[in-house]
Amino acid sequence: MAFGSLTGSQAIAAPEGELHTFHCLHGCPVGAPAIDDIIVREIYTLASNDLTKMADWVAYRVTPDTIGPSGTRKWASDPWLSPDETLEPDDYDGAPAALGIDRGHQAPLAAFSGTPFAADTNILSNITPQGAPLNQAPWQRLEAQENELARRENIAVYVLTGPLFERVVPAMPRADERHRVPSGYWKVVATVDGRLAAFIMDTAAPRSLDHCEARVSLDEVEMRARLALFPRLGRLVFADLSKALNCEP
Repeated sequence: MAFGSLTGSQAIAAPEGELHTFHCLHGCPVGAPAIDDIIVREIYTLASNDLTKMADWVAYRVTPDTIGPSGTRKWASDPWLSPDETLEPDDYDGAPAALGIDRGHQAPLAAFSGTPFAADTNILSNITPQGAPLNQAPWQRLEAQENELARRENIAVYVLTGPLFERVVPAMPRADERHRVPSGYWKVVATVDGRLAAFIMDTAAPRSLDHCEARVSLDEVEMRARLALFPRLGRLVFADLSKALNCEP
């Protein structure tokens, strides 16, 4: 298990192995495979799976001060992982044309372009091969709503996101490491005052998909992702955050 460096109490491992990072609201997800490497950076925390080469979950915290216009994309392998644990930029060569995918950010670039750490969103442990129509339309619209909520209410917006592997999707044709392309994605958006909305979108979703049509329950996300997302809360019932994300309740 690999840990990045943060100051003070922002990222520590408790004696019993519990992870503490300010990116996670009510505790970081539990239930990911023991082979996962936990990476803690200034703008996100993620659990990178050695087998799939994708992050099983990514946690990030958006505030009005972190948001900025999307900047440049210079892809890089994760320097905190060994070469056999992460993909390299060349592994994506040919994949957009062959599979119709984009290099999709899990922690979004625009959410952190107001920080000195925006380039860290382009590290490949934070990237997945995501269907281009999904990445460019409904998924992007949901990310924009996260940013808008943070600005409008002047609050921190806590997000958990990750891939689903519910059917076999063709691998990237030029990747020389074993990996698995996700079939879909989940996202949970929450606030400190107890509001929450959850979403699942297929990687083959069309551009026309309204992100609001992808709403599901927290239970459905946890069961399909096989993770407990808020381990310190037990069965606390959240209020609906949908309206604040431009969806009807």
